[in-house]
Amino acid sequence: MPYISVRVAGALSMDQKREIADAFSETMLKVAGKPKPSCYIVFDEVSRDNWAKGSDILSDVDKKAAEEKK
Repeated sequence: MPYISVRVAGALSMDQKREIADAFSETMLKVAGKPKPSCYIVFDEVSRDNWAKGSDILSDVDKKAAEEKK
């Protein structure tokens, strides 16, 4: 029973989750011979307020990028 954890900053649409789940379970089948129904895939959507890259909070980076586009 493979367990795959997908952690992303921000939200994914249901269509994105379906596509990712299909691709990951297909990869487990091809590479490891694990049947698709045996794969557990968990999506952990972390608010960009709660994720940093180095000393930069991602939501602050987003705001700065939006201001620069103006």
